[in-house]
Amino acid sequence: MTTSNRLDQRLAQIRQCMEAKGIDAVLLTDPNNSYYVSGFRAISYSRPIVYIIQRDETAYVIPDLEKEHAEQEAAADDFFIYHESAQYAERETSFTALLNTILEDRLKGCVIGLEMDLTSASLYQLVKDMGHPIKDIGEDLIAMRAVKDDDELYWIEQAGRLSDIALEASFAHLNSGMSELEFDAYGDRKLLQTVSEEFPNIIAGFENWTCSGVERSSQPHLYSSTRVFMDNDVVVHSRQVWINQYRAENERTFLLGEPTDQQKHYLQLAIDAQKAAMKTVRPGVKAKDVDMAAFRVFEQAGMSDYIQHRTGHGLGLSEHEEPYLRFDNDLVLQEGMVYTIEPGIYVPGTGGFRHSDTVIVTKDGSRRVTYFPGELEDMLF
Repeated sequence: MTTSNRLDQRLAQIRQCMEAKGIDAVLLTDPNNSYYVSGFRAISYSRPIVYIIQRDETAYVIPDLEKEHAEQEAAADDFFIYHESAQYAERETSFTALLNTILEDRLKGCVIGLEMDLTSASLYQLVKDMGHPIKDIGEDLIAMRAVKDDDELYWIEQAGRLSDIALEASFAHLNSGMSELEFDAYGDRKLLQTVSEEFPNIIAGFENWTCSGVERSSQPHLYSSTRVFMDNDVVVHSRQVWINQYRAENERTFLLGEPTDQQKHYLQLAIDAQKAAMKTVRPGVKAKDVDMAAFRVFEQAGMSDYIQHRTGHGLGLSEHEEPYLRFDNDLVLQEGMVYTIEPGIYVPGTGGFRHSDTVIVTKDGSRRVTYFPGELEDMLF
């Protein structure tokens, strides 16, 4: 299927949702949702961008500096441009004023669909003040994006493979005395080299978090630092790779020097919990069942008080998206969903212990896209 056909299908799905909900026009502001439907992703920073979907046409409201980019890539019938330089002072220089005009004229009397969990308060208030009825379209986009098509799965699998290559490079250079950032850098360099050789003219990137030592590894979300690895450290290394906008996540906890028996026991528990969760996955299972499979491993070992987060989260265009694998999520897993499996425990004075792998729900179960070794004996250095 071509990109154009894929976008046409997604627009048709959105319009079916609009018809069912009585929505005349949708205003999308989330970059991932806009890209999903239009094929265009801008580096927006402080400049607002809105993708407008009506029953029979589409348009972008964009700053002047994105005009050429949008015209090349966006599936849009029209473009409304606002400016921010002196030579255009007589034209429209205000995003708000431009959107006001569009709401008054082009969208007059329309029921507007917004991403209620993502739309800014100011945009919501603007639409409301203009007298437009508002309905949510965000949940529909979440459901659409949760099930990936073959092209999306291909790029997620490539991201997983590349993350394995990056981890292999980092671990090949591992030694006490190097910093967290240095450890990351070996994988970064190999990743970028591989992407450049294998995928000409493509966009790719990554994020890393390496947390070493008893204190830092016990905190699940910390940026990599200049802290130096020391003998007997617990280290949690997390890497997300994205290529052509789609992501995979790969995390490993490893032990340096001579870890205590307790530390090895806790890491083995995390490995066992991950395996239990993975075995649970198949179409028809609820997201909460996967979370509880991991939870029970920790609970039976008397360690449930040291769990700080859900078992996993969806991946795709976003770092985190549905399905969220947590105890209260009744979402039924479907073939084509993609998520991480990353149960962990965080024990003050001992360390944090978590592996993460990216998994695709298949017709009969699931398959991993990240394969870097993760057994206890593989993680002792």
